[in-house]
Amino acid sequence: MSTRISRNDLAAKIAADIPEGAIVNLGIGAPTLVADFLPEGLEIILHTENGMLGMGPQPAPGLVDPDLINAGKQPVTELAGSAYFHHADSFAMMRGGHLDVCVLGAFQVSQTGDLANWSTGAPGAIPAVGGAMDLAIGAKDVYVMTDLLTKQGDSKLVESCTYPLTGVGCVTRVYTDHAIFDVTPDGFRVREPFGDNTVESLSELIGLALTESDAAASPKGN
Repeated sequence: MSTRISRNDLAAKIAADIPEGAIVNLGIGAPTLVADFLPEGLEIILHTENGMLGMGPQPAPGLVDPDLINAGKQPVTELAGSAYFHHADSFAMMRGGHLDVCVLGAFQVSQTGDLANWSTGAPGAIPAVGGAMDLAIGAKDVYVMTDLLTKQGDSKLVESCTYPLTGVGCVTRVYTDHAIFDVTPDGFRVREPFGDNTVESLSELIGLALTESDAAASPKGN
């Protein structure tokens, strides 16, 4: 069986790849874990679409301020110098290209970087794409954090999305429990396989041809 890493370990890998000075939005769900793994001593400014800049990690038990929440209604903390503003101003930041990185979940990512992360298209589904479409097209880099396979064993990396799109050609990199993939003009490139995963085994698993980055091809420890 292919080796998988935990969501916390994956969040730590994403956090390590965010450059100092970046303004970052963490999408609802698993991406919020990234806040707890940002390296100490680096200035990385977290933005929430409900109107806060300078968000900190989750509060310690017993220290929850009910007035401090992120867009997913989870309790958060504020860092020194944090700011609050109207929801419309927050969306102006997103749409105006002022975010360096956003981290979003996904149902599907196509090999051309299309993102589907708000609906499976099931009958009766609520049409609620929300701010994800603004983040997907507004951020300079879009990182996706997701399991590689669905509960049914289908790949979330696909040739073309069959679910309603959030954004077209917007995804930069996909972080999964099996490997990290870059989106390139030639399709998915394996940036870092985890455990006993290889480019060949991953290609067979998802049913797509993959290329290998120089880093992934190097011997472990180099």
